Amino acid sequence: MRPTRNKRVAPGPGQESVWDYPRPPRVEPARSTIEVRFGGELIVRTTRAVRVLETSHPPVYYLPLEDFAPGVLVPVEGTTHCEFKGAASYFDVVAGGARDLRGAWTYPTPVRGYEELSTRAAIYPSRMDSCTVDGETVQAQEGDFYGGWITTAIVGPFKGGTGTWGW
Repeated sequence: MRPTRNKRVAPGPGQESVWDYPRPPRVEPARSTIEVRFGGELIVRTTRAVRVLETSHPPVYYLPLEDFAPGVLVPVEGTTHCEFKGAASYFDVVAGGARDLRGAWTYPTPVRGYEELSTRAAIYPSRMDSCTVDGETVQAQEGDFYGGWITTAIVGPFKGGTGTWGW
């Protein structure tokens, strides 16, 4: 039996529905202050992030590699493939004596239309101490496969949780 998705939530004032996001995904400037803490340390603070928007997914924020604290992103072996963006490479995230295996990723040579991602990395928010967008603590996208960041400005339902794989 194929699971059915919950009814689309209508966005309120100042909100976006992930069901209005495009497919294939779009890259756009975030226009926000993004902070990530891990291992008890602030590992990145930036106002130069971009976000990737895709139908049914909370935004994934890609942060400039040069804005991360030195030594936080440690390249590791292995790649995966996104049908839209191309081959992803991974980093362990290391700070304050903590290490998250493959907790961040980048697209060093993305396909056309996603070039801005080549100098940025995305982080799984569920694996960090905290991630914030303009001071608001992010809720991680359920399932942790996509790495989406949920704030009060975003409404769903969101793909990623149990029973949503076939949406």
